[in-house]
Amino acid sequence: MPRTVAIGVQDFGKIIKNHSFYIDKTKFIKEWWENHDDVTLLTRPRRFGKTLTMSMVDYFFSVKYAKESGLFEHLNIWNEETYKKMHGSYPVLFISFAEVKETSYIQTRKKICYIIKELYQQYDFLLENDLLSEAEKMEFQNISPDMEDYVASGSIKALCKYISRYYHKKVILLLDEYDTPMQEAYRNGFWREQVSFIRGIFNAAFKTNPYLERAIMTGITRVSKESVFSDLNNLEVVTTTSQKYKDCFGFTQDEVSAALDEFGLSENRQMVKNWYDGFTFGDQTDLYNPWSILNYLDKKRFSAYWANSSSNSLAGELVRGASKELKADFESLLQGKAIVAQMDEQIVYDQLDEDEQAVWSFLLAGGYLKVKQFLPYMSDFGEWREEYHLQLTNFEVKVMFHNMIRKWFQGASRGYPDFIKALLSGDLGAMNTYMNKVALSSFSYFDTGKHASVAEPERFYHGFVLGLLVELADRYVLTSNRESGFGRYDVMLEPRNREEDGIILEFKVQDHRIEKELSDTAKSALQQIEQKKYAQALIEKGISEKSIRKYGFAFCGKKVLIEGN
Repeated sequence: MPRTVAIGVQDFGKIIKNHSFYIDKTKFIKEWWENHDDVTLLTRPRRFGKTLTMSMVDYFFSVKYAKESGLFEHLNIWNEETYKKMHGSYPVLFISFAEVKETSYIQTRKKICYIIKELYQQYDFLLENDLLSEAEKMEFQNISPDMEDYVASGSIKALCKYISRYYHKKVILLLDEYDTPMQEAYRNGFWREQVSFIRGIFNAAFKTNPYLERAIMTGITRVSKESVFSDLNNLEVVTTTSQKYKDCFGFTQDEVSAALDEFGLSENRQMVKNWYDGFTFGDQTDLYNPWSILNYLDKKRFSAYWANSSSNSLAGELVRGASKELKADFESLLQGKAIVAQMDEQIVYDQLDEDEQAVWSFLLAGGYLKVKQFLPYMSDFGEWREEYHLQLTNFEVKVMFHNMIRKWFQGASRGYPDFIKALLSGDLGAMNTYMNKVALSSFSYFDTGKHASVAEPERFYHGFVLGLLVELADRYVLTSNRESGFGRYDVMLEPRNREEDGIILEFKVQDHRIEKELSDTAKSALQQIEQKKYAQALIEKGISEKSIRKYGFAFCGKKVLIEGN
């Protein structure tokens, strides 16, 4: 009988006590301890077992679980005599920011302070003797959701001092999902206030804390040192490209194969690989997302479990609001191709709107992309550069982005197939009717306040092109912003069946200084297609010029006019 799969359980003790399905990752304990790093920041995509790993470390080292050594008796770490003796021998503070998802700075600050207050309440027994001075007892009792910044910044360090004094041993500090409040701060416009507040807490807890034995922080992203960890020079950062702990998160091919055998699903091994394989940490390839595998073992059907497990809204916003060039690269990714990017794995959230290489960094850290090849080199100008060849991680991620693109146009979704029919048949009237309907219903959705989509409508239309890709990929090779003739066209649809027409789309914003009517703008777009010979790329592939249809899209605000020839 296969073991029971416990979906969503992140408490290590509960999983082991209930004999639920568990893949042994206790080797992490030995590897981490023997690296002797003061503070370790581990970044992995969501649903990759970070919280379960932190829970495992807590159960292993914490004095609270000193009598529960049986949890580890049948696991790898118990084969190490040195580590058997270390079980239950340290005070451990385990903090999680996973639920800090408020939309304002005031509420986020209060939520973090409330978490610290709850942490203090676990050690109320320290007030019952003379271990603390009267002044310290007063400070202990003054910890609250409304405490001053200077109190909050030193609160975790102070609690470490009290606990260390009680147990006569330094404290192991675990902070799970440290970057969740940082992502929400970026999305909701209070990044600077949040950084200022959290930096003080981190500096006191992780750098100037003489009561700290060691610490682990986990998150999805590596937030830049300059913004959050400016004074933390004892931090060992482990990203998805690092060699450390490369197989301690996620399931390896051998582990997945053994799980499929246990559940009688081994005949589906190749399909499982197609859907869920593809993650790479360091040089460890063929890693699977645990969440998807557990759900597949439990439900025995294929679905985008990981992609649908929590919000992907930030990833969607970054792609949706990006430039034409980034969208063109994203189209290549959806077609299964690799793109080349130069980037820094540090995420500087307040630069995501300005530096599009940071978008690739975010998508890589989040697990949406994988590194196919990494090439560090010295440029001709003597600059050290790091070149990443990136691909979508697997079929599940591709399905997620296709579904996301569809939702961008849900305001006019009923007419969506009609527009495709109109485009392919050359029905200008129906195309204009649909496009104006989409513009009216969807422009407000695309205007996030950060990317000003109404002011730069090309971004909306390139998002629309990605929507077309979902429906037409089987019939057309769709490209955008590529060189042809004497310039770069906006969109080209190359028919896979040479008996069908090729299609070129050119978008133009009305310039009232030059074009009095929107029709003048549409004609200008068509003239540009002819003058710059955009059709040349299709002609060179054997498509007759008579079989190439050209459309000029003109727009002003939410008004759209399409003309063709």
